[in-house]
Amino acid sequence: MLRLFKRRIKADTPLVKDEDVYVYQNKGYCPACDSAVVFRAKDPWLRDHYRCSKCSSWPRERALAVAIEKYYPDWKQLLVHESSPCDRGTSVKLKMNCLGYSCSEYVPATPLGDVVNGIRNESLENITYTDSSFDLFITQDVMEHVFNPEKAFREIARVIKKGGAHIFTVPLVNKEKPSERWAGPNTDGSINFLKSPEYHGPFPVTMHWGYDICDFIYRASGLYTTIFLMENPKLGIEAEYLEVLITRKPF
Repeated sequence: MLRLFKRRIKADTPLVKDEDVYVYQNKGYCPACDSAVVFRAKDPWLRDHYRCSKCSSWPRERALAVAIEKYYPDWKQLLVHESSPCDRGTSVKLKMNCLGYSCSEYVPATPLGDVVNGIRNESLENITYTDSSFDLFITQDVMEHVFNPEKAFREIARVIKKGGAHIFTVPLVNKEKPSERWAGPNTDGSINFLKSPEYHGPFPVTMHWGYDICDFIYRASGLYTTIFLMENPKLGIEAEYLEVLITRKPF
């Protein structure tokens, strides 16, 4: 995949090579900050380097913004909760434009439901909100770090209202191959890696998801999931693992 994107970027020519660092840029419109911007990457791995010049969003975050607008165009009037916001791009857009926006993140060794530094402490495996609390539940690259994803998907489904959805990004690295459990917890709370240890920053990777995640979610929650995939360089949506998943709760 890395070589594929190098060849492709070379063919597109808005490219400068400087000490083996590839710089790719193009003008466009960012759906995460609703601005005319320049998208730039200083590395051929566009997923983590193809940034908006204004909001610093990544391609998958811009794809998420498009999916929210496409499936729930009235999102500004809805109750929207985001777990572990990334404080840029689409997270900022939701917070600034949706009066019903709230967010949470998990702080171990702190009582669930408490507010820590202005953000509510919530574990996706044991959400303290009541049933049917939100219209939309948003997560961005979180579900590959959850130790008990079955319980997390079930809990998210519980707190979504009828007609609402869990809209999220997660790298589907296994694609057509079956999803693999990569790590789990030991009884003492430490991490038991079942495969080679892998981290995204400080966070351990617990699952390598494939397209069968849709079946996994259905078995866990009884809800159906749609995979939304688009590629549009003018919107800065061009990279690896751009899938946005929409798990909807019927009326």
